[in-house]
Amino acid sequence: MVRPARIMDTLGGRAVFKRTARGTGGLIAQVRSGLPYAALEAVCSRFQIGQRDLIAALDLPARTLARRKRQRRLRADESDRLLRLGRIATLAEQVLGSREKASSWLHRPNRALGNVAPLHHLDTDVGTREVEDLLIRIAHGVHS
Repeated sequence: MVRPARIMDTLGGRAVFKRTARGTGGLIAQVRSGLPYAALEAVCSRFQIGQRDLIAALDLPARTLARRKRQRRLRADESDRLLRLGRIATLAEQVLGSREKASSWLHRPNRALGNVAPLHHLDTDVGTREVEDLLIRIAHGVHS
């Protein structure tokens, strides 16, 4: 539902990546080689995600996060989790119509998710799928 180019924009676009990934294959290659730390900063600033929420969503200790900032690159597994966060944030923006609405929705407890904020479900694949299903239901006008 979300095009790779839109996800790349969420991750910082041309300001972060020297060249744009072409399609899903290019995005996979970027993740495997490790996303730039600037992609993480782009997602956080775009959707007002604080360090505590980021650490939880990426399952990344604060000290490791600081080390990645110095290295200016994430590992492949960390990049994959950031991509998951970026994909859901992009989908929320697309479905809800604006970045501000998406940011608010990601942070606000949701009854369909057991009164937990969608952002707090993104630390697992199962939780991410639940949030994604909810967004798809919203997009199709299904009461959620």
